[in-house]
Amino acid sequence: MPLIDSKTNKTIREYTVEELTERANYMRGLSLLSLCSAGSGHSGGTLSVMDICTALYLRVARHDPKAPSWEDRDRIIWSAGHKAPALYASLALSEYFPEKELMKLRKVGSPFQGHPHWQELSGVEFSTGSLGQGLSLGVGVALAAELNDRKRRVFVISSDGEQQEGSMWEAAMSASHHRLDNLVLIIDVNDLQIDGAVDDVMSNTPLADRYRAFGWEAFEINGHNMTEIVENLERSRNDNDSGKPVVLICHTVKGKGVSFMENAVGWHGKPPSRDELTQALNELGLSSVWDVDKMLEYGREYETAAALEVDNSLPKFSRDFWWNASESMR
Repeated sequence: MPLIDSKTNKTIREYTVEELTERANYMRGLSLLSLCSAGSGHSGGTLSVMDICTALYLRVARHDPKAPSWEDRDRIIWSAGHKAPALYASLALSEYFPEKELMKLRKVGSPFQGHPHWQELSGVEFSTGSLGQGLSLGVGVALAAELNDRKRRVFVISSDGEQQEGSMWEAAMSASHHRLDNLVLIIDVNDLQIDGAVDDVMSNTPLADRYRAFGWEAFEINGHNMTEIVENLERSRNDNDSGKPVVLICHTVKGKGVSFMENAVGWHGKPPSRDELTQALNELGLSSVWDVDKMLEYGREYETAAALEVDNSLPKFSRDFWWNASESMR
């Protein structure tokens, strides 16, 4: 199902697989722009999950950007909240807000926080980012839908390193016990986490067999093949009445699309510099899409105004000592 006008139940727009592939590439560039503007954030996982969230937000999930609280919308919960730039790009392309607003990523007072905050931004279902908690939230929301006889689906976006958390497996057991076939767990398996290779830190393979042992339907797919992604998401959303929750194990490349970021663990929590942004946009074929300097200046102007507001709210002293005069005090 595509984006929906909740008042008429008519399609706002439906994307082809080819269009989704192009949009995913565009969203990679847009996310890198926002990360460069922020000067901090998580590039690697943002790029690896982009094809998945493009298909989910622009093609599969039922949601209405003009009515973010529509009762019958599907719920998308970002357990892997550190990949928030991909969430924000998905919402921008769904027209929840203008794209240039993403240049406020991680800035003081901005709704585009480093981890998503549901009170600050329409389209965010839960404040997430403490890894391992998102599936538990998804189980609760899916169970509530069953109890209230609602037909909506609940999607949880997770990461492979996150499977090392015990709470994931408590939630997995609960989901199968309650026969929550309206729940879809999407795992971005890029094989790397902040401390190195997932298998080196704490191996959790084979994931598919483990989830099957917990009573789930499990499917392994190429997380960069848009046809595979769409087919599996649509089947999981529309045709699952097995009495079992579904997990899609999506094999991806961390930093996908940018040569110097791909499979490089150092890009887990690192933003591109201005020069690195230029190189990345060139590699993505997006060098002439945006006025990059103008976009980044929009972010700087916001930050300057926010910093002034903070400065005006600080207590004033008759004399500045080293501890209250430093930049870090802001």
